[in-house]
Amino acid sequence: MHRFDPTMDELAAAIFAFARARAGEDAGLDGVQLGHPQPPDALDAAAGATITPTGIGAMEAFRVFTEVLEPACLSADFPRYLAFVPAAPSEVAILADLVVSACSIYAGSWLEGAGAVWAENKALRWLADLAGLPEGAGGCFVSGGTNGNLSALVAARNAAGAALAAAGRPRPPRWAVVISEGTHSSVQAAADVMDAELIVVPGDRMTGEALAPVLNDAGGDRVAAVVATAGTTNLGLIEDLAGVAEVCQEADVWLHVDGAYGGAALAARSVRDRFAGVEKADSLIVDPHKWLFAPFDVCALIYRNPVLGRAAHVQHAAYLDVLYGDAWNPSDYAVHLTRRARGVPFWFSLAAHGTDAYAEAVEACLTVTRQGAEMVRSAPYLELVAEPELSVLAFRRSDWAGEDYVAWSDRMLQAGEAFVVPSSHRGVPMLRLCVVNPRTTVDDLRRIVESLA
Repeated sequence: MHRFDPTMDELAAAIFAFARARAGEDAGLDGVQLGHPQPPDALDAAAGATITPTGIGAMEAFRVFTEVLEPACLSADFPRYLAFVPAAPSEVAILADLVVSACSIYAGSWLEGAGAVWAENKALRWLADLAGLPEGAGGCFVSGGTNGNLSALVAARNAAGAALAAAGRPRPPRWAVVISEGTHSSVQAAADVMDAELIVVPGDRMTGEALAPVLNDAGGDRVAAVVATAGTTNLGLIEDLAGVAEVCQEADVWLHVDGAYGGAALAARSVRDRFAGVEKADSLIVDPHKWLFAPFDVCALIYRNPVLGRAAHVQHAAYLDVLYGDAWNPSDYAVHLTRRARGVPFWFSLAAHGTDAYAEAVEACLTVTRQGAEMVRSAPYLELVAEPELSVLAFRRSDWAGEDYVAWSDRMLQAGEAFVVPSSHRGVPMLRLCVVNPRTTVDDLRRIVESLA
């Protein structure tokens, strides 16, 4: 299994050809189909027995993947994949991901992955600069927003506990985290893991004015952090980061900003002013696999003061002592130890194309979303749920019930036309299109709007 086999040349050629075609210029247009999920029995029948004592051979395994398994997966970079938050990795980033895997780099420590960690830190620095965070800010790349939010909140809790101990005050019986109604579900998951109470500020977006009395009512020292969202998932709204930051500073409470989706728009000059206040965050996450054109799975977790992140997460064991000192170890800044060099493909694409290209690509998505909003306004059978602030277009057909949206969504997926799933706002069903693929055009949105007539 670990010896050279001449058939590997054939396999390598086939894999490189497939990857190049899949990631190429037309990948998001006619070259890639949306795909369609299949039930287990259909996959069993089509794939046959694959895990056997003697193996089916590399070329046969590759055939099963390309002909059976991959078509049963949805292509998140398809231009009309507009559900949830899609992905649109650049060709360069995809190819770099192949290289990273080929190099077998362990990127948890500087000792073992110095070159990769250096590259990741350069990419983190660009994001920190976009947010206006200080020179000393830093962190690491984790698997996604869920891990990023959890790790940041664990660091916030640890810092709050240390501050209470230094002041001679006891820790609360149970910590609390303050969120808004639009906060991502991963924060609920993080709170469950931490056994923390969630306190919700009412309203579609958190403001400093609404937060202040909530913090006051919470009382005492039990609030470990406030989570503000820079681009809510359902409506794409940016919360009052400046107002929230001011209240957090007055109350001496950690401010975590979840920019997993929307933080990419810091690169766009047309909306940069909407993020005022993000520079005061104690921690921030941005997912490059969402709107910064990196492959799955990569989330940037950045601390204003990385010392506080390290204090919460560094692991101690005799066999790890060799790693410590002045070295920057990504494993010290989140809930993880083993990690791949997941930030390198993002760095590679950013280095290859330049930051201006990234800004232009994000702006292109914003422009298409604004054009889509005009189209919805012009359709007498549709109404906007909210004016788009970023690249989420939320609207409804007023005469439809929930089952109508579901039936339409199923038809569009079955036809391979689009992947758009129903959502709701204040209990009323709606559709939301999330445009993070620069290959998505206004004509793609027109096809969807016209299909709803």
